[in-house]
Amino acid sequence: MAESTSGIRILLHQHQQDRVPTPISCHAERDRVLEIFRSAILKSGPPADFALETVQEAIKPQRQTVLVQDENQSLENALRTLLQELVSSAVQSGEEIMQFGQSIDDEESTQGQIPRLLDIVLYLCEKGHVEGGMIFQLLEDLTEMSTMRDCKEVFGYIESKQDILGKQELFGRGKLVMLRTCNQLLRRLSKANDVVFCGRILMFLAHFFPLSERSAVNIKGVFNTSNETKYEKDAPKGVSIDFNFYKTFWSLQEHFCNPASSMVAPVKWHKFSANLTVVLDTFDAQPLTDDDGNANNLDEEDAAAFSIKYLTSSKLMGLELKDPSFRRHVLVQCLILFDYLKAPGKNDKDGPSESMKEEIRSCEERVKKLLEMIPPKGKGFLRNIERILEREKNWVWWKRDGCPPFEKPPTEIKPGQVKKRRKILMGNKELHQLWMWADKNPNALDDPNRIKTPSIMEYWKPLAEDMDPKAGIEAEYHHKNNRVYCWKGLRFSARQDLEGFSRFNDFGIEGVVPPDLLPLEMRSKYQSKPAERSKRAKKEEAKDTTPPQEDSQFTNPAAEMDGGGIGGELEDSGVPMDADAVGASQSGAQTPEDNSKQSPAELGQEAGQSEAEVEMDGDGETDTEAE
Repeated sequence: MAESTSGIRILLHQHQQDRVPTPISCHAERDRVLEIFRSAILKSGPPADFALETVQEAIKPQRQTVLVQDENQSLENALRTLLQELVSSAVQSGEEIMQFGQSIDDEESTQGQIPRLLDIVLYLCEKGHVEGGMIFQLLEDLTEMSTMRDCKEVFGYIESKQDILGKQELFGRGKLVMLRTCNQLLRRLSKANDVVFCGRILMFLAHFFPLSERSAVNIKGVFNTSNETKYEKDAPKGVSIDFNFYKTFWSLQEHFCNPASSMVAPVKWHKFSANLTVVLDTFDAQPLTDDDGNANNLDEEDAAAFSIKYLTSSKLMGLELKDPSFRRHVLVQCLILFDYLKAPGKNDKDGPSESMKEEIRSCEERVKKLLEMIPPKGKGFLRNIERILEREKNWVWWKRDGCPPFEKPPTEIKPGQVKKRRKILMGNKELHQLWMWADKNPNALDDPNRIKTPSIMEYWKPLAEDMDPKAGIEAEYHHKNNRVYCWKGLRFSARQDLEGFSRFNDFGIEGVVPPDLLPLEMRSKYQSKPAERSKRAKKEEAKDTTPPQEDSQFTNPAAEMDGGGIGGELEDSGVPMDADAVGASQSGAQTPEDNSKQSPAELGQEAGQSEAEVEMDGDGETDTEAE
């Protein structure tokens, strides 16, 4: 066996089981080990400089860097004895145990002897020279020997080393010891006076243990039945409230304390349902106003740190019913109970009966309505409670499945292996994969099935089948609701069927479908008739542009007053004119016979020409007057 230099760890020899450990049983040998560690904790510098040499000197003559089981046990007993002596000396001197032996010089300050001892043992455990659970055992002994004032400093040391204590090689050896240490501290602390310290311990446990640790989960679903709510059984003298309602109200806490009993015993459930109905009826009969909400509402800063257990005196019943937070407290308890009763079980027999489910559903709806009515911000409060209860269901399912771990182990990269980072050249991951797939499969670009453009009849066939009433397809499942399908179809129709593409403005996407694909009774609805539509449009245009007869009769006298009328001009010109033409120009309208001889298109054309001529005449008159 080779000796090791300081700071180098040598693996355990393959014939280690043949070694005979030197026991530290006699008082002389134990005192020698204690003296070695007393001198070690007084040294300056990091523990890495002298911790290994100290262990090698204490466990002579082997001088091994990794101890066997008996050597670890002997060394642990010696260190626990040394820790007890240091704590006793600190108590006798009247100093705080974590500051015992601390000195401050002009040049440097030395740490206390107990933290120094813990640092040395923690370094040996971290490097694997001694058994990993030794540091946890010393911390447990230290908290048991310390007062509550000193425990805060001890726990501060634990918090400062939680990253090292949480390493995998140490966590597996000491997690149960650390859990036992923290639970013992919580039992010693007062939940009313030491709230901050209790919160520090719980936060440490949440950081120290993984989220899927089963030791922190109430797997069996055991309820704290010791949390009993005591209230008056007999009516006192001089009470103005209904004492029967008082007893009914506070009896609900017996069911809230142990909800499982209500599901097992139907008699208890019926009793709870009847009592809850009485309480809800009372809340309905005495609604709260906005003034009640503002008067009893606490400030936000006070409400954040305000935690109470309501008093059960019958004299306070009237005031408590007017308190919005009191009502919310009770109604939220009802929602929690209902969620527990509805929670899925591993067997169908564990769930409630159908009649019980119906009662739970009706009571739950009523409780939610009452929560919305409680000021202030009742609807927002209910939304937050529903969100919390919905997230709680995920944890219920996880516990029912046996708390499977959901932490993924880190991917190990072998030495010399560099993880390649994928480059995205086409903007996003999907386009890049498509582009790389095309490079690896060049034949796919020439595949006739890939570059084939479907015909109009083939593409619109699914939509035509949806339009058939005999198919019985519901409207929400029609292809016309698929925007990508409709967009691609319009592109195909614009290239292959312009006539069908033009029907989109009149009939929508269903009008683009070729009529040959539709049933006979539906073709007339979407049949294209461009000639009839153009004639109809021209008729409407002719009606709009042709001046009515009454308007022309009204304007002729005005024209005669201005310049002698059209007839006077014709007489002066001496140009012969047909009588029919003169009559038509004077009346401004055509006879029915003339209208019957002309087509609607010709009527529209002539009407357009007459308007153009009138505008030209008007311009000419304006120019003459200007000259």
